[in-house]
Amino acid sequence: MFSFKDVIGQTEAKERLIQEVQERRIPHAQLFCGPAGAGKLPLALAYARYISCPHRTETDACGSCPSCAKWEKLVHPDVHFMFPIVKNAKKKKEVCDDYLNEWRHLLLTTPYFGLNHWLDEMDAENGQAIIYAKESDEILRKLSLKSSEGGYKITLIWLPEKLHEACANKLLKLLEEPPEKTVFLLISEAPDMVLPTIVSRTQRFILPKIPDADMAAALEQKYGVTPADSPAIAHLANGNFVKALETIHLNEENEQFFQLFVSLMRLAYQRKIRELKQWSEELTAIGREKQKNFLSYCQRMTRENFIYNLHCPQMNYLTREEQNFATRFAPFINERNVTGIMNELSEAQMHIEQNVNARMVFFDFALKIIVLLKQ
Repeated sequence: MFSFKDVIGQTEAKERLIQEVQERRIPHAQLFCGPAGAGKLPLALAYARYISCPHRTETDACGSCPSCAKWEKLVHPDVHFMFPIVKNAKKKKEVCDDYLNEWRHLLLTTPYFGLNHWLDEMDAENGQAIIYAKESDEILRKLSLKSSEGGYKITLIWLPEKLHEACANKLLKLLEEPPEKTVFLLISEAPDMVLPTIVSRTQRFILPKIPDADMAAALEQKYGVTPADSPAIAHLANGNFVKALETIHLNEENEQFFQLFVSLMRLAYQRKIRELKQWSEELTAIGREKQKNFLSYCQRMTRENFIYNLHCPQMNYLTREEQNFATRFAPFINERNVTGIMNELSEAQMHIEQNVNARMVFFDFALKIIVLLKQ
């Protein structure tokens, strides 16, 4: 695990990173970005392992040295992790190290995951995850220590867009004057939300979507998906391996979102105000991060149902259940209302991020959908 051979697709990206190390041109800070589920985190982990390995080959880490043995368990003393957390005063969990067991467990299960999976692993409930200011002091302390194995000290920062402003400013100083033989690998889903001064001090490394053929092959080889089903799942995932895994594992959250979306549209069409109020209260109970994920899901469903009217199956990315619903619902999403619905979803998402009362946001949104569906 955590080797280049375990990264799905991304052949050109692997070759480029390997060449950097072999030519001793390792940048002190790189920002991995690209579409969701493209494998940014697995690739960064494989790259870090390759840098750490003293007996690396021309294609990968050796897999048998003491460094690789530590990497297999994610216990390498010169590799440090920063990631968003939710503080838990009762369990005395205030910094990333307090969540290392959960982090390792999730990574060892699969390095292909999203923020919602990490929130579930942390048992975060309604909390919003950020990288707190205290974390910058922790990483300063760790990097001031001598390298345990005489090689590079590597810091992986997953989702730097979640950095608290005070933490980001201290990290900026480290990036401006990095300690000797120190490498920072930032893995971002939203680089536009990272502090611009941090972005300017990193070398951006952009990954493309995973090709369908590579994804289908991985689903067959690693997850036992049949050759008959793998191309359809790969097409539906649209280059996002996290989404492919959710499809084969019958992700409960997506099922919940689908039912909530269907309920919203049916109740709005029937103008059932009391039931829509209950619907908005149900959304209030699921927590801010899930609320944002649900609104993103609604945007996808709105877009897919609009495209469904064009009768071009290759352009649609719907599950079988979603497609069955679209056969009846798609005509209600048309050129007269699609822009209005997407605008309302964007506004609702912005309000949720700004901690506006969720019950008000969702009830207001539901009432506006009543009007828009009739257009």
